[in-house]
Amino acid sequence: MLTEIEQLKKLFSEKKYILIVFRPDADGDAIGSAVALKNFLEKQKKHVEVASTGFVAPKNLHFLTKPVEIKSQLTNLQKFIIKVDVSKAPIETLSYDVKDNWLSIYLTPKHGAITKNELRTAQTTFKYDLIITLDTVDLSALGEIFYNNTDLFYRLPVINIDHHAGNEHYGQLNLVDITAVSTTEIVFNALNEITINKLDADITTALLTGMIVKSKSFKTADVTPHTLNLASKLIDLGAKRDEIIHNIYRTKTISTLKLWGQALTHLQNDKHLGLVWVTLTREDFARSGAGEDELKGIVEDLLMNSPEAKLVLLIYENINGQGIAARLITEKDYDAKKLLEAFSPQGNKKEATIILDKNNLQESQELILTEIKNHLN
Repeated sequence: MLTEIEQLKKLFSEKKYILIVFRPDADGDAIGSAVALKNFLEKQKKHVEVASTGFVAPKNLHFLTKPVEIKSQLTNLQKFIIKVDVSKAPIETLSYDVKDNWLSIYLTPKHGAITKNELRTAQTTFKYDLIITLDTVDLSALGEIFYNNTDLFYRLPVINIDHHAGNEHYGQLNLVDITAVSTTEIVFNALNEITINKLDADITTALLTGMIVKSKSFKTADVTPHTLNLASKLIDLGAKRDEIIHNIYRTKTISTLKLWGQALTHLQNDKHLGLVWVTLTREDFARSGAGEDELKGIVEDLLMNSPEAKLVLLIYENINGQGIAARLITEKDYDAKKLLEAFSPQGNKKEATIILDKNNLQESQELILTEIKNHLN
């Protein structure tokens, strides 16, 4: 029986058109893993595409994603074919038009007639022959990319690479290690076993980026000596640590700093429960000139720099459209998704997000806090 790495190597060798996907709320760990794998596989002369539902590259990761296109949706997966037997009636002219959402194709034969007996329809196979999912506990977490293309995921082999304990092992090959701090750790271990010679500076920089983002620069409680050893190896292989640190931690825009200032003015906490929460209104976004993408980092920094905080909750009004969004991050002794289960959350044990079909921020805050406190008590 082949080992997991032998199976991975075999799939990488046999497949030519590879799709890499990850959940829409993923961070630099998934992005770094995707960029590294894409670069690695393209060095093996593979055709690789990366996609994530509604993807917009975080500004502090543009140094990774700018050379790599990550699509926000999947298109042109298959072609529909209309075949016409012209052996008895050669075509002289062909034209078409679209009216009332109907496509009409007009065929004029040189002689004779074309009937429905000469027509056949067909559909090409999918343009991909392998799917790799990253940092995603189940297929539904992929969002619209999965729901709009379910047949694709059930017909093609799936390699599932993840470090979350809640992973459902939905792939034909599951590289799931819950002792790893990040998905990039698992990717590096796998690529290192396949071949270390093809891990250039672009690949190792992407992998180290994921590890640094996930571990908050190696400050989280789950960092192990093994994690630090892998980071050291990546630097030895050419990973650009200074470039990573500069882009992730030293490029905060004025609008981001203003938004963080707005957040701190609304900071509240429950010392008994170790719960800290922040609310942001549309006016807060407008005053700071920031977008929702600049919220990344606020919750993590509060959790990292507040000794009393065990759970950090961010609640804010959606800038575009209606509704209230919330994001909860917890320490390892808590289950974020379980705490928000009444609101059909997306995410995992460590981090979960919800969207409420409400427009009253205060009412939404009370509703969410009551649910979390009931669970904790």
